[in-house]
Amino acid sequence: LLNVSASDHGRSDSLLLSWDEPEGGARGYLLALSSLGSDMLLQNGSAGANATSFWFHGLTPGTRYEVEVTATLACMDTAYQTVTAQTSPAPVRNLSLSSGGSTASLRAAWAHGHGQRDQYHLELWHSDSQSLVSNVSLPPSASTFLFHGLLAGSEYALRVSTLAGSSQASTSVHQWTAPSIPTQLRLSPVSSTRLVASWAGAAGAAWLHLELRNLLTQTVTTSLSARRGLTSYTFQHLHPGTRYWLGLSATAGSYTLPGPNATAWTYPLSPGNVTLSRAEEQNSLQARWSVPAGQRDLYLVTLQEGGDGVPTRNISVGGDNDHITFHGLSPGQQYSVQVVAVAGPHRASAQSPAAWTEPRAPSGVSLSSQGSPHSLLASWEEAMGEGYLLALSLAEHPVKNSSLPRGVTSFTYEGLHPGTLYTFEISTVAGPYTSSPRSISNWTYPLPLEQLTLSNGGQSTSLQASWRAASSGSTGYTGTLWETKSQERVRNVTLGNDWTNVTLESLVPGRQYTLEMAAVAGPYRSPVRSATDWTYPLAPAGVTLTNTRRPMGLTAFWDKAAGDVDQFHLQLYSKSHAAHRNTSVGPNTHNFTFLGLSPGTQYFLKVTVLAGPYRSSSHFATEWTYPLSLANVSVQPGRTPQELHVSWVESGGGRDHLVQLSVAESLSIIRNVSVPRGVTQLDLEGLMPGSRYRVEIISQAGPHRISSQTAIGYTVPLPPRSLSARPAGMAWALAVRWDAAPGQRDGYLLSVFEEGSSAPLRSLAAGKDSTNVTVSQLEPGTCYLVGIWAVAGPYRSLPQNTTSCTAPAAPTNLSLTNPGSSSELYTSWNKPPGGRDHYHVTLYSLSTQSRSQVQTLSPDALNMTWTDLEAGSEFAVQVTAVKGSFEASSIKVTQWTYPLAPVNLTLGSPSPSALVVSWALKGGGAEGFVVDVRDTASGAPTGQAALGSNARSHILRRLSPGTCYGVVVSATAGPFRASSASLTHCTREWDALLA
Repeated sequence: LLNVSASDHGRSDSLLLSWDEPEGGARGYLLALSSLGSDMLLQNGSAGANATSFWFHGLTPGTRYEVEVTATLACMDTAYQTVTAQTSPAPVRNLSLSSGGSTASLRAAWAHGHGQRDQYHLELWHSDSQSLVSNVSLPPSASTFLFHGLLAGSEYALRVSTLAGSSQASTSVHQWTAPSIPTQLRLSPVSSTRLVASWAGAAGAAWLHLELRNLLTQTVTTSLSARRGLTSYTFQHLHPGTRYWLGLSATAGSYTLPGPNATAWTYPLSPGNVTLSRAEEQNSLQARWSVPAGQRDLYLVTLQEGGDGVPTRNISVGGDNDHITFHGLSPGQQYSVQVVAVAGPHRASAQSPAAWTEPRAPSGVSLSSQGSPHSLLASWEEAMGEGYLLALSLAEHPVKNSSLPRGVTSFTYEGLHPGTLYTFEISTVAGPYTSSPRSISNWTYPLPLEQLTLSNGGQSTSLQASWRAASSGSTGYTGTLWETKSQERVRNVTLGNDWTNVTLESLVPGRQYTLEMAAVAGPYRSPVRSATDWTYPLAPAGVTLTNTRRPMGLTAFWDKAAGDVDQFHLQLYSKSHAAHRNTSVGPNTHNFTFLGLSPGTQYFLKVTVLAGPYRSSSHFATEWTYPLSLANVSVQPGRTPQELHVSWVESGGGRDHLVQLSVAESLSIIRNVSVPRGVTQLDLEGLMPGSRYRVEIISQAGPHRISSQTAIGYTVPLPPRSLSARPAGMAWALAVRWDAAPGQRDGYLLSVFEEGSSAPLRSLAAGKDSTNVTVSQLEPGTCYLVGIWAVAGPYRSLPQNTTSCTAPAAPTNLSLTNPGSSSELYTSWNKPPGGRDHYHVTLYSLSTQSRSQVQTLSPDALNMTWTDLEAGSEFAVQVTAVKGSFEASSIKVTQWTYPLAPVNLTLGSPSPSALVVSWALKGGGAEGFVVDVRDTASGAPTGQAALGSNARSHILRRLSPGTCYGVVVSATAGPFRASSASLTHCTREWDALLA
């Protein structure tokens, strides 16, 4: 054996033959190369005795060849071996990839490389993610392909491989899809120096370019570029109260598209130091303010009257003004001013302090005694202002000064001296202004009357007595102090007439005393006047409040102080509850227990000693009741997949709560959050999506703590990413693929919906680590919507959806029949299962080996008729069902059209034993011709000749001389035949030939 092998070594136009030298050596080698399946020799060559290889050059790329190597052995014998090999294909030429301005499709086009190929293989890759987007195999005649469903504003790389056998040659090209323009652009102020821009649809461009322009100065404030995915941006350090214009454009590769624009004002700054003060003219006020930084359109100044700020005047002034004066105002009236800076639709206001106009004094002032020895009634007419100042004097010495609000027009002076001359003065007050006073005088009625009071003044061992001197004059006073309850006399008191009070000391705390006194003038005493009061009791000592370890009970203890006590009053209260506990116990009780209190609550106790109308209280004692554990602890997903919402119901009391979060599979605490009492919910952020967590809440009340029941909750998982679905071979199934999102999940749930249906056709579950699943037993040629959710516990992520179609089924029982026509053929087929967009029906002319006609029919068509065909020709038909970019073809069937009968038939006799027949074929063609010869006299057939399609004449030999024959020429096409009319002619006689 020669062990011949062939290889192209990466060259598409050459083959290298290698062999082993046979035993005993060889004299030389002969090599012959021919096309596989053909006996035609293409190249031959020879090699010397020591050669073991040979190159064939100038071959056609991608072509299969057969090579025979013959060795001439030393013994003059030969040994040969035949091998087959295929040259590598040539790569495509002029490969291009263009979007044509489309945001979702790219068209690939190329020119065929030299030579043969089996098919083309196209791979489209997304450049950023380096993921394979499309993987397509095309027939060798294809030169274009359109990729659909691409991402806007993204770069793609295409590799086109030419396949021939096991070899391939590849060419690559890059291109961008056109970007999509973001929508819903909004520009909104967030402060006086910041604007926030937001938009939607930002994923369709590789870059976004933003330009912010100050419309007042027509200058560009900010210009920036942002990568794909940015949906908002905050512009800072802007001018207050200024209008800005924002323009946005989208860029991807060489594409740049202008986008929307928006305008907005920054908020203006409020005017500063707004004041309202008296102007030079009477009844006028001037408003002033400081002009803030930035811009504004104008100021809106509103003058407000009265304490309730009723607007009385509105004035607009320019944005550079800083004051305005209001004239013709009411005297003694309160005013304030509001200054509003206006910039576009936005306002910023500032309010001045109140200011007043100068008041006028009241009129109609009067002063009357109305028969009373101890009072005077002053009255006047109402005047505008804030109120009044009243002064009562005795012999130019002030007795009483009063201030009254506006609306009061009279005042009664009580407790005056009988028979005394008083002077009354009144002025109107308006803010800081007071009018000049109006005055009037009058007398009280004389009456010898005394008033006695007794008061402890907050002291526990003394009482103070006071009285008024008798109006009729007196020489002194005398009195007696008694213990009220025992009626025992304590002491006697004697004082001069210039005394109006005396302090009685060394008394018992908490005891009631009665003082009797009379005025003395000479030998006479006035009627006795008496007064009674208690000394102030002493507060209890050693007050404590103790938790009795009963959940709702606290016990109070205290010690009794020196002196008398009527009873003890206990006041227990909590700052967190409106209800208080008040109870009173006898003077000999020193402890008390409060039951039925609120759990987890801090209580304060005050013990008060009661002696008559007076009380003396201890310091506060405090203690907490034990708290109750929280009820109805609930853990729900938060507003985002990284949040949990924890809520609970407070069972009562407690100072605050400690929320402890741990991963459900672990007991280690990952988060401690303290919340105050009264808060019943909490949002925990920054968690892992799709994870199971454990929450426990500890209630605290002072030094006491108690835990709630443990609650379990899940964060919502993130939806899977990069969902895609493609037909899985010809099995009428869809291969669904996706990428796992960050976080955890328990698994995936998929639903398959038939196109146009709202009810799921199929529901499947996939494990948490799965990234693909095949949905089988689907209807061929049908489009489906595939939805997928990530599942964690009882919660689902937001759905991800994609659509795809199964490959169509091929038509069956295809037939091509001749209805008896030379120019028509009838095609019919059975409807395949499933759906399709349309049929491609292709008619091939086998006589010329070229495609004849292609028709596109509706998806419900089952037959068609081909017309205007060439007579006597063989045709093949094939029906292809098309669904989107997928096709399924039937087998090919063949049929002939009827041939046309030969015309212009002529006969001649060149010799006595021969006839020459010739004819013409008018239009069309024929597979062949048949010439039939019949003896005219006997009617018996004498011969038949079958001729090729190119024949147009024939010599009939071995005929009888001088005999008449009838000749018929028939054109044949497959099973069909068309004959000419019979033509009769006679062979020549021998004597005719001799003559």
